[in-house]
Amino acid sequence: MARGSSYGEKRPLPEITVTPQTNIPRRATRILSELHAEDEQELDVYTEPVAREDILPAVRTTTVLPAYHRPLARHYSWITPFVLCIVCVALVLGVAVSAGMFQRHDGGQIVPFNTGQTYSIQVGGSYTAFTIWENSNGPLVVKTPIPVPVSNGPYSVLGKPTITADFINRVLASYNSPAAGLGQQMYDLGVKYGIDPVYALAFFMHESLFGTTGEARVTMSLGNLRCIPTRPCIDQNRGGYTQMYSWTDGFEQWYKLIRNLYVAQWGRVTVDQIIPKYAPNSDGNNEARYIATLKREVDTWHAGILRP
Repeated sequence: MARGSSYGEKRPLPEITVTPQTNIPRRATRILSELHAEDEQELDVYTEPVAREDILPAVRTTTVLPAYHRPLARHYSWITPFVLCIVCVALVLGVAVSAGMFQRHDGGQIVPFNTGQTYSIQVGGSYTAFTIWENSNGPLVVKTPIPVPVSNGPYSVLGKPTITADFINRVLASYNSPAAGLGQQMYDLGVKYGIDPVYALAFFMHESLFGTTGEARVTMSLGNLRCIPTRPCIDQNRGGYTQMYSWTDGFEQWYKLIRNLYVAQWGRVTVDQIIPKYAPNSDGNNEARYIATLKREVDTWHAGILRP
């Protein structure tokens, strides 16, 4: 039976031939400028496929981080030397401290707490001993009883003056001493501390030829005393010496040292007992020669002769 109308009926479409594209161009990427080797850090990342799914595999690209993403990168040139310097300084300090600990002296020196300066046993012994004799204003009570035969024996520094102030002045003048004319002060201080001034004169001659040679020309020290906390310390590169305020001050410091440390605290009253402590062989001295020289000078002056 024939249809009377074809309205609404769909006609078949012609087939379209599709040619698949086999060479799809890769996605364009931005090429960063090259950076210095120090400032580069490579990161592996994967980009998404640039075309239809499953047509191309993931493309591997390399991204270089700029230096500002690593704050320390720009400082590498000086950080390493700086760290090495710190390590070297620490090692040197450790060696110095260790050496100081091994070379510490168990005794024989005093270290006052205000300056840290170390002082010779010649003028202190211990910090307590120093404060006793240096801060005294006159003779101290003898700590250790001194046997009478020793205190009155030969070449004992204790006793009344055996020479006059005028004789002291004559001796000083004969050597052109800068302390010439101060014989009375030396005499009076000997009386004050109970020390025969003939021994002060002998020490003065032996140590500096009455202030005309050596450190005494500057320090005005009768006995070339090492540094003490109450006076300036000079020439520390040569062991350090006390700078006295005047020649008279130098006389009194020596009398204090002998009377209130050597005699009162150590019981050393004769030349033979004092010198091994005052000028020991270990300090580069010749004890026997020092003792013999002092005795010869004392004998010469007791005989009324000015120059031994």
